[in-house]
Amino acid sequence: MTLISPAARDALQTWLERQKALKDASDHTIAAYSRDVTDFLAFITEHKGQAQGLAALSQITVSDMRAWMAFTRGRGVGSRSLARKLSAVKSFYRWLAEREGFEPTTVLSARTPKFSAKLPRPLAEGDARDMIGAIEMQADQDWIGARDVAVVTLLYGCGLRISEALGLTGRDFPLAETLRILGKGKKERLVPVLPAAQAAVARYVRLCPFPSEPDKPLFRGVRGGALNPRAIQKVMEQARMQLGLPASATPHAMRHSFATHLLNAGGDLRAIQELLGHASLSTTQAYTAVDLNRILQVYDKTHPKA
Repeated sequence: MTLISPAARDALQTWLERQKALKDASDHTIAAYSRDVTDFLAFITEHKGQAQGLAALSQITVSDMRAWMAFTRGRGVGSRSLARKLSAVKSFYRWLAEREGFEPTTVLSARTPKFSAKLPRPLAEGDARDMIGAIEMQADQDWIGARDVAVVTLLYGCGLRISEALGLTGRDFPLAETLRILGKGKKERLVPVLPAAQAAVARYVRLCPFPSEPDKPLFRGVRGGALNPRAIQKVMEQARMQLGLPASATPHAMRHSFATHLLNAGGDLRAIQELLGHASLSTTQAYTAVDLNRILQVYDKTHPKA
């Protein structure tokens, strides 16, 4: 295993703690930052032939950056993932340079690889309904089937992330007409709750063998603990194979479907942004590209001059 100098490791740990404290980054984000910057520091150690202290790290050259990016590419890392890794390294260096008093231009000027932004891949309206119907059939216990339907109905009916749905507690039941959701970056939003979602959750709670308690997760696993997201991913995998749907039919695709179907029905983009909890409207605008693609496909298939 390649060793990283104690000073570099301590600096990385301090930076990660600051990201957690000041920017309220999620555990998932912190873990990704840690892996990405650690991989970079390990490469530099290997590339230079010895552990690099902070003074040595301040002397990184353009050639070093190119070598790291070429090495990372050679391991099969795509442009999107490399761009994410470079972003983490730049963020770390920006902070380190300010703390240590050196010029980080060499690292910050490294060019981000170009990549095509992935468009959301929603399900068709009929497929989304069929998915919810097929999910209940996968369970061997009624309460588990009702639970899985309730979770996926919240994803599609309210546009929740799976972490947000599974973050609900007994205190949130019975569901009101609106839910107060604490999303990414502790960003709070109000989400309308459809009667179908209220009914699905009420049925699950009625059948669940574990009592609903204010300070415990609303959605329980088979032993009564918090429901693991993997359980919902797995049941959707089984349902999509049964329905002949593509591998893109995931829990997150139900959230994409919520947004796309609202937009298709004439929903206001700014309102959809608020419902999804996107910090930037540009993130939500990806759905307009999806809608345009659909329109162009219809045009190509039906217009006599196409």
